[in-house]
Amino acid sequence: MNLLLAEDDPVLADALQQQLLKAAFKVEWAENGAVAEYLLRKQDFDVAILDLGLPLVDGMTVLKRVREAGRTLPILVLTALDALEHRVAGLQAGADDYLTKPFDFPELEARLQALLRRSRPASQTQQLRQLTLDRAARRASVAGQALELSPREWALLELLVAERDRVVTKAQIVQTWSGDGDEAGGGSIEVYIHRLRKKLEGSGLAVRTVRGLGYLLEAAAS
Repeated sequence: MNLLLAEDDPVLADALQQQLLKAAFKVEWAENGAVAEYLLRKQDFDVAILDLGLPLVDGMTVLKRVREAGRTLPILVLTALDALEHRVAGLQAGADDYLTKPFDFPELEARLQALLRRSRPASQTQQLRQLTLDRAARRASVAGQALELSPREWALLELLVAERDRVVTKAQIVQTWSGDGDEAGGGSIEVYIHRLRKKLEGSGLAVRTVRGLGYLLEAAAS
């Protein structure tokens, strides 16, 4: 996944690059707004992180110009400006999300993954081995047998399928579940993973725990 990081603080930029590389992003760094605007116009990125306080050309101007040029990639605005009017202005200028400093990297990663999921064109029906996922109907089946899934189980399965063969962090799962309310009979992430594993038996797929990182949907061992 190609990512543009537009951040003028070299210490923060270096720290973010190291973390993003570990999260499987290929990072291009722009240290000022002029470079950021040029790269966003000339190169194809999957997502961008844009600081508003950039030198030469401020981030808000870059954002407006890039949108006026017809570039539609997801852009997350990163800034120390946390007043309501700043957030509204950023979103109205074309930002897809807004994160204020200081922040924790797991939240930043979860927001980036959410932006990427929303931007990916996806078929309504997807087949993975014996698992069929019908997004339009919000239904799943294994070898033709319908699975009974709660809203959170469905969201978790859809996330794991979208990120198959890549580690899904707990922060990503929490972000995916945000706003769904308290599900009756809920529990910890581990509880939902256990339930989903049981329901995926016979699908040819397995959910593996990657210690210290998260969970991975992969082909089941023969």
